[in-house]
Order: sequence, then structure tokens, then C-alpha cells
Amino acid sequence: HYKLRDWIFSRQHYWGEPIPLVYCKNCGWVPVPEKDLPVKLPEIKDYKPTEAGESPLAKAKDWVNTKCPKCKGEAKRETDTMPNWAGSNWYFLRYCNPKNAKLFASKKLLKYWMPVDWYNGGMEHTNLHLLYSRFCHKVLFDIGAVSNTEPYKKRTSHGMILGEGGIKMSKSRGNVINPDEVIKNEGTDALRVYEMFMGPFGEAISWNKKGVKGAKKFLEKVWQLSENSKEQKSNSKKLKKELHKTIKKVSEDIENLKLNTAVSSMMKFCNFCQEGATALQTDDFENFLKILSPFAPHLAEELWQKLGKKESVLLQPWPKYDKEVIKEKKFLLIIQINGKVRDKIETSVGVKKEEAEKIALGSKKIKNWIGDKKIKKIIFVPDKLINFVL
Repeated sequence: HYKLRDWIFSRQHYWGEPIPLVYCKNCGWVPVPEKDLPVKLPEIKDYKPTEAGESPLAKAKDWVNTKCPKCKGEAKRETDTMPNWAGSNWYFLRYCNPKNAKLFASKKLLKYWMPVDWYNGGMEHTNLHLLYSRFCHKVLFDIGAVSNTEPYKKRTSHGMILGEGGIKMSKSRGNVINPDEVIKNEGTDALRVYEMFMGPFGEAISWNKKGVKGAKKFLEKVWQLSENSKEQKSNSKKLKKELHKTIKKVSEDIENLKLNTAVSSMMKFCNFCQEGATALQTDDFENFLKILSPFAPHLAEELWQKLGKKESVLLQPWPKYDKEVIKEKKFLLIIQINGKVRDKIETSVGVKKEEAEKIALGSKKIKNWIGDKKIKKIIFVPDKLINFVL
């Protein structure tokens, strides 16, 4: 019934083809024959819903009760003609004041809570929901029911997860992924981490079983980090630097919804620790668990408690990176001739233009490229490049 009804009214909604339904106990939901179209709607004075929450049309009993087009038995007309999306276009306004019996929300509370700071939904919602919700909100603004012209400040859409091979998941194709099975085999956190790591947030991405196993291996490395974590006064400077760079990267990526690169940076950090066979200082490992916790909350909580902590890791303040620790002392000076890269030389951060010129002109490659030509202009970008225009 719902599948048929939704299809029929989506046709009505998109193409203006009203195909009303009637319900018969013997035949179920039956479309009204084309010869009986259009069905004339009754005149209604009271547009409030019924006490049972039915649409205003349900009150017109003479119109509702009809004959079944198939068996000619008793039938009732479909009265729920409102598109499914209509009810979801302003529910967030009711959240501001859900128990108000006189208004859908008080102006004071609407002014306090609205507009929504960040609204996210699926790609299929972009037209059917985003367009309608903005339209409804602007109507409410025009009649003075809300004080904001827009319902939300920021709107994002997440991509769709496709089946393996880039095909849309569906029961008929038999390629639907059951999360319960993935959790049973690989674990809840492995599923979470993989879903965030599999690709950019807003793009459609294909499911890959190997990817879930890769996420699980990463979490196993984190567990190993816990086993190797030691009470020591200080880590190596390189390790400390890598950790703070990772905290910076993950913090920025979360804000920008670049969850895949946030996971990637934590994976790189684990590999760095493993390759260097270096144990993390306990307080540094704690900071790593804090940035891991939104991605793998169960593992992070388990390891947090292993450290003897009583309060949840999810209640801890977010760690801050040390700018001085991650500050680079050396950089690769790019040397260009007429805008084309001809050499790269490592030098100290903060080098002045005059010193950069000496370093560049001391290069044999650059000397050969310049030869006896005259330098017309020198373009210098601090801590990045120097370009000789001949």
C-alpha cells in the first residue's frame, strides 16, 4: 500500500497526473479508472485534522465512502494526499518548543534556537527536502510566524554508499550490505572507521570488503600502541612532532568534514610509531585516544579505561596542538626560471630574499640555465619559492 501510494502521489506531485486511490476490503488499494478522472474534491470549511490525526478530507464522509472500481463493493477514497516530504519540511521548528499546545513554537524560543547551524542530509534530499523546507520557511516568515528568512546557516549532503562495483544497493540485486554481519565479523568500530575512511563525505562511494579489513588492521595497531605505551618522561622530538601534526590535521578535517583524510592521518601516525618501534609517552597516548574516540569510540573507551581512567574519554576536552612543536625548521626552496621549476634546495625556514638569491644562484643547474642572460625581475615567496625572470 505505502509503496504504491508513494509512487502514485510522487507521479501526481512531479507531473501533475492525479491518480487517486480507493481502498476496498476485498481488492485492497485500487487506482481510480481513467474514465472516472478527474475526481472532484469536496468543499471543506474546516481544514483542521481530525481527532485521530487524519487529513481534513476524512471529515467529508459522503465523499470518502464510494464504490470499488473492481468488485463494485464498498470502498473508501484515499484521504492522505499530502506528499511524504511535506511533514519533514519544518519539523525542526517544532523541536524548539515541542510541548506548546497553542503555537507550533513560541517566537522567543524560535529566535533563540533558529536558524539551524548545520543541516545535513542525503543527496536525494537536495531537491525534495531542501527546496521545500526553504519554501515553507519563507512562507512562515512572510506571515510573521518565524523571524529568520532562512531555516539553516549551512547545508551539506552526504554521498551514497554503493554496492561493490559501483552498483546501487538493492534487494533485487542481492548486493545489500548487512551492517550486523560486518559488525559480527570485523567489529563495530571497524565498520565506523571504514565508512568514514572510504572516501570524501559528499561523494558516492563503492563498498569494499577489503577496506573493512584494512580498518580493522588499523585498530589492531592502535591496540598494539597501547601495549607499547610506557611511563616515560619524554618521547623523541620526531614522535612528539608527528603527534601534534596529527592532532592539528584531525581537528581541522573534522571541522571541514574531511573524515577520510582525518582517519588517514591517524593511520600514518600509527605506522610512524610502528616503523620507529617507539613507545608513546602515556599522556601523549591519552591525547591520541581523544582524537580517535569520535571515530572508534568503543576501542578508545576500552583503552582509556585500561589506563586507569574512570570518566569517559568522550567527556574529555579536545587536545590542542603545540604550534612550536610542529614548526618546521627546514623547507625545500623551489627555484624557478621564467616560472618553470629548475632546482630545489633545502634551507632554513625564515630565510630572507637576499640569502635565498645567493643560495639559488650558487646552484650549478641555475647557473647553467641563466648563463649570460640578464635577470629582469626576481619574485620571492617566503618559505616557498624564488623565481628568476630572464
